[in-house]
Amino acid sequence: MLRRDIFGRERVNSIPLLDLAQQYQGLQQQLDHTVLKVMASGRYIGGETVTTFEREFADYLGTEHCVSCNSGTDALFLALRALDIGPDDLVVTTPFTFIATVEMISAVGATPVFVDIEAETFNLDLNQLANLLDSSITPKPKAILPVHLFGRPLDMTALMALAAAYEIPVIEDCAQATGATWQGQRVGSFGTMGCFSFFPTKNLGAFGDGGAIATDNPQLAQRLRSLKEHGATRRYYHEEIGINSRLDALQAAILSVKLGHLNEWNQQRRQVAHRYQQLLAPLPDLQLPQDVPGHVWNQYSLRLAPHQDRDRLRSRLQDQGVGTMVYYPTPLHSQPVYRHLGYVAGDFPVTEAVCSQVLSLPMFPELQAQQQEQVMYRLKELIGE
Repeated sequence: MLRRDIFGRERVNSIPLLDLAQQYQGLQQQLDHTVLKVMASGRYIGGETVTTFEREFADYLGTEHCVSCNSGTDALFLALRALDIGPDDLVVTTPFTFIATVEMISAVGATPVFVDIEAETFNLDLNQLANLLDSSITPKPKAILPVHLFGRPLDMTALMALAAAYEIPVIEDCAQATGATWQGQRVGSFGTMGCFSFFPTKNLGAFGDGGAIATDNPQLAQRLRSLKEHGATRRYYHEEIGINSRLDALQAAILSVKLGHLNEWNQQRRQVAHRYQQLLAPLPDLQLPQDVPGHVWNQYSLRLAPHQDRDRLRSRLQDQGVGTMVYYPTPLHSQPVYRHLGYVAGDFPVTEAVCSQVLSLPMFPELQAQQQEQVMYRLKELIGE
């Protein structure tokens, strides 16, 4: 229902950026039963509930192995450790992503090397990556860490060919792209390893933190299992320094229930995105995100024209009940923690421009057409001011 202000003008009901409660309400009976069953079992860490989810998720992705862990951040850390990446090593990645991607490169002692993004996709610019590798960078990077940003799959055909030519492993960051495909194949199944986050806001979200690493390599899977269990292959026998990074049984049980609905939810996200494309296409000064097969739309992020005041627009939308978010306002190469790398303003011009112009609109499977129409009306009014 539309509300009206004291002058009789229509006011929009609050439209959140994300509404997780609706998803729970739709599965409440099944989820409550599942959680209570785990609670009654007395087995909260490890066990069949966790191994069952790992098998199901590996089958979903089309990989031989899935190793669950505490978070998407830990998944990246464990993947880097499993490849023996450490001090004096270089890892190539994007400056336009959540800091966890780059933070874990630093956490293992390696150095991130940035490559700018494409203006149209916001993903790693593979032409610039090829130029970097052709430049005989020394030492040769120990890994390439691409991000399937906002749910849009990177061109994995081109990336894997490039990585193979230089014999560099690929670790896919799939935190925002669970269920996405490139040419019919699930992301996370192309590279040496694929890293996933089950943070509640993700396409497949737990009721807390959670993560997983997918791989076809049995030796890497075994190493990952050891690393996440304090470097132990059996209890109280530790072969190397590891960490404690386990997906608990409650989260695994919840994820198993939700996994059966993931394709449906991703299809609903595509429908929401398509409505936005139709509604927003007539508006000036907006670069709408590209729609490609396999996109799963963790966010719907558009780019404003340079003359638009993004932060003012966002504030005005918030005043009118429309939730938005900026992913991400500061490039990683400009973060205080990475000043020592020596990058300066202008080194990655596309990333720097996008960070000042990108804006994410409400996006979740249950978002209604009427709500999206109200978002469009508010945008139209404010852009024209």
